[in-house]
Amino acid sequence: MNIQTEDPARTRRKTAFAIAGMGNVGTQLVRAVLADQEDDLEIAAIATRRIEAAKSRTKSLGLDVPVVTARELPHYARIVVECATYDAFREVVEPALESSCHVICVSVGALASNSDLIEVASRNGATLQIASGAMPGLDILRCAREGGLATVSLESQILPSSLAGEPYVAERGIDVSRAANGPLLIFSGTAREAATHFPRHFNVAVALALAGAGYEKTNVEIFANGLIKGTVHKVSVKSPSISLDMTASNFPSEENPRTSRIVAPSILAALREINSPVRIGS
Repeated sequence: MNIQTEDPARTRRKTAFAIAGMGNVGTQLVRAVLADQEDDLEIAAIATRRIEAAKSRTKSLGLDVPVVTARELPHYARIVVECATYDAFREVVEPALESSCHVICVSVGALASNSDLIEVASRNGATLQIASGAMPGLDILRCAREGGLATVSLESQILPSSLAGEPYVAERGIDVSRAANGPLLIFSGTAREAATHFPRHFNVAVALALAGAGYEKTNVEIFANGLIKGTVHKVSVKSPSISLDMTASNFPSEENPRTSRIVAPSILAALREINSPVRIGS
């Protein structure tokens, strides 16, 4: 007797998700999913403050899904991708966590000043996941934490033009043009202070702190440097189980130089792992 079985690739369920934010990163996600007709990813809805503009944008991209407010988003998908802005972070994330969603975050620099959202996630059985493609070695850092961490430090070099408009720089009268020919120290402090003063840049500091020794025990130095092509992050970890130095050079997005090119791929990687039969990492 011949027993016919279905091809697992055909029966694998799609991962449906909603996107909050239709800026550079959100648009890249839409294009990536629509470009692969056999993809296991499916966009269920879009949320934005500018609904009519987003409707026009999604139509031009060939995407036909509801465009709604952030509070409505959990009605359309149990997985929500936040790729909005620092200012919109809580507006997007809180209702999704209250609805027990799996939330993948990009603007996690805002988490340092909204840390109560971790408790909201815990109370509602939700998941708050950080898409951290820009930061090297987080998996090994989480492993090292289990054996006790001595020190964790981050040195970041950023293009002067990207730092020039930051309030921290303007308030202190720092002339970033002095970094045209090499690194200029802009900031030195804890990960919490870095995320507070540079929330748009230091999603990486929050990810590093949460994976490792915490906000207050993670040291951060920020340099402006006109000689680099994109942001460079150097992470140093010292622990009883491992000593590690890692460097990541993140290239700017072609559409928006103020966003790293790796951000959208890091979200795609996180989405693909949710229903993957194989998990890589601890």
